[in-house]
Amino acid sequence: MRYGILMDVTRCRGCMECVAVCIERNHSNPLLAEYDMVQGRDGLSANRLSTVLKIDEGRFAKKNCMHCLDPACVSACLVGGITKRPDGPVIYDPAKCIGCRYCMLACPFHIPRYQWSETAPYMVKCDMCAGRIDDGDKPACVEACPYEAIVFGSRLQLLSEARSRMRQNPELYQNHIWGENEFGGTSMLYISDIDLATLGWPDAVDEAIPDLTEPLVHKTPFIGLSVAVGLVGLNWIVKRRNKLTAERLKERESASGKRTEGQE
Repeated sequence: MRYGILMDVTRCRGCMECVAVCIERNHSNPLLAEYDMVQGRDGLSANRLSTVLKIDEGRFAKKNCMHCLDPACVSACLVGGITKRPDGPVIYDPAKCIGCRYCMLACPFHIPRYQWSETAPYMVKCDMCAGRIDDGDKPACVEACPYEAIVFGSRLQLLSEARSRMRQNPELYQNHIWGENEFGGTSMLYISDIDLATLGWPDAVDEAIPDLTEPLVHKTPFIGLSVAVGLVGLNWIVKRRNKLTAERLKERESASGKRTEGQE
């Protein structure tokens, strides 16, 4: 079973109930979360792991981690701090994180956020309420939605449901399921009557990002090791040069002292 969430933009009213329950579940500071919504580029931050954006007059859409089928963030993480569960959620383990923030650079949707204001900061992101799924419950945001704009279930069933809605109301929906194939496919799926480019998505490709980035990521440790070896070598050369210079100065001072004694 691979789970997913279907977002029907035509049903969302922008009530923010899903965001409020997400803030509560993740023990975020609601005042900071509200401030981040006003100040942030897309409302997402270390205090706000999901948001609802107004994309047109009377049209809203939820934005959070897309839980890609083949996540770029997982491919970019050098220590296994981010993993993709077989049942769908992409989860983060702060105990393994080294703070390199490669995941933030790799994500095509710019989702992971860093706790810049914390003394011991971590990267944070939506985990699709993986703990609730393990307990047999729906993600908190899905359960909180009063308009059933977001639906949780098997990804295959959600794709079938999306096609059924589009087939029954062809005049209401664009003939596209966002997330079905983009970047190799995502567990967050969208259907809408308007284009969702304003959600801040990059130009989509059907190929998964790790297929493009893994060769470089896998070489990163070797590149880092080469740089480290180079720096060690350079340090040795500089120290050796300074030592030889000091010895020459000492020899000159000694020779100068002997000439002075001879003249006396």
